[in-house]
Amino acid sequence: MRLLLGGLLTLFLACGTTGDADRNAMQGDTLTQRQRDSMLARSRIPGARGVGTAHNVADSASARVQAADTIGP
Repeated sequence: MRLLLGGLLTLFLACGTTGDADRNAMQGDTLTQRQRDSMLARSRIPGARGVGTAHNVADSASARVQAADTIGP
């Protein structure tokens, strides 16, 4: 019974919080996702450095792809 109530509570909370992000985005959020992630990467939150590392890896991969695309015959 406790498990059922816990599951229903979790489902209720998950369904009730899905629209807030879209609503905030429509109200004129001034920061891009990348800017928010950069701020997070510079914070002292445990594991936040991983966000910065992921950005560096993504930038490196993008640069490699772009360099490969520009090489002509």
